[in-house]
Parts: sequence; C-alpha cells; structure tokens
Amino acid sequence: MACPDNHTVELNPALLPLDWLLGSWESDEPGEGCFTSIKPFRYIETLNFSHVGQPVINFTFNAFHAETKKPLHRECGFIRMQPGALRVAFIIAQNSGLVEIEEGELTAQRLNLQSQALARVSFAREPHVQKISRVIQLRPDGRLEQTVSMATDNQPMMQHLHIIYRRSS
Repeated sequence: MACPDNHTVELNPALLPLDWLLGSWESDEPGEGCFTSIKPFRYIETLNFSHVGQPVINFTFNAFHAETKKPLHRECGFIRMQPGALRVAFIIAQNSGLVEIEEGELTAQRLNLQSQALARVSFAREPHVQKISRVIQLRPDGRLEQTVSMATDNQPMMQHLHIIYRRSS
C-alpha cells in the first residue's frame, strides 16, 4: 500500500491472516438478490480492501443494477482482528442508514460473520433488519465468494445475496 507521500507501508502483522482479501475485486457474473419483501434482482459489485499500516483493513463495497448500471447498495467500513486470535470484526456503515458490527471467526480463507449490533436512522424503511450473517471465502479457483443472509421484523433468517468476484488488482 502506498501512502500520500508515495512510500510503501507494510501490512500490519496482525492482519497477515487476512492478506488474501487485499486489493480490488469485481463481480465475475451478476450476483443474485432476493428477499420476501422485494422482487428478485441481479447486481454487479466492486469491492476494495486496503490498509495504511494500522491493524485495520479499510473497505468499500459498491453495488450496481446488472442491466441499468444504476447505483444500488453501498457499504464502507473497517475490519479488525482480535490480537492473538482468529476473531474478526467488520464495522460497517450502509447508505440505507444501517450501521452494523459483525463478528466471527477466520478459518483458513473463510470468514463466517454474525451481526452483534445494529443501529439505523430513525426514518429507516420497514421492515427493519434485525440480524445479518455473512460468509466471505476465497475459493480454490482464486475467486472470492460472498453470501449474505438476513432476518427482519417479520421474516426469519434467509439468504439475501450471493455473488462471486474475480481479483481486478
């Protein structure tokens, strides 16, 4: 990673188990989204994972409608690891007004995360999300796969999103 004065910053050793995430990723094929309260949809997405030498990974996720390319969902935040453990936390802000903390375990090159805390703007659209789970894994073919499930006020946990990415840088 290069800093503003163009010197390269080494990855903080605490993040070495997550070095496989670093860089930019683009959806290989459109992903699929569904939930009981919305019509099924297809989307494309770019991911960027970067660092500045701190024990934190910065990330942005940008989704677009597969056909119209209209901007859809945005997430940005930080990834931290518990020192001396393979426990990982995602701190996420979404453009929908939802803020979340997801925590879970890193096993090899697979993150299995569950929401620990959710907060939302007072005028968020209903039904409100109550729980989120996310699995991000590096596949044997070098592609990255993400599956997101969620539960709302009136719907139990069910798969919401699934997409596969290829590394773009």
